[in-house]
Amino acid sequence: MFRSRRSPLGLARATPGAPFDITLDGRPVPAFDGQSVAAALWADGVLSWRTTRGTGRPRGAFCAIGSCYDCLASINSVPNQRACLVPARPGDAVTTQEGHGRADLAV
Repeated sequence: MFRSRRSPLGLARATPGAPFDITLDGRPVPAFDGQSVAAALWADGVLSWRTTRGTGRPRGAFCAIGSCYDCLASINSVPNQRACLVPARPGDAVTTQEGHGRADLAV
């Protein structure tokens, strides 16, 4: 039996457009149109972009479908955005979110 070794990209006949940059804590990260912020970060090897409130443990995408809240990030100065649901746009500024994401509020 012959099995083709085609990639998902080939099977979907997708042709991604030119990459653009978003930034994570000021560092450029390449992204493609149609990718979520989380997918762009994952593709660049970034696995966490948030720390928990109590212990400061690292978090990133867990479910990748918007059901959990592990992938929260501050995107364009708006905290608590689920990075798996936010489409990446040229020039987006993503910052690592610490705790509840609202350092301007009294704890």
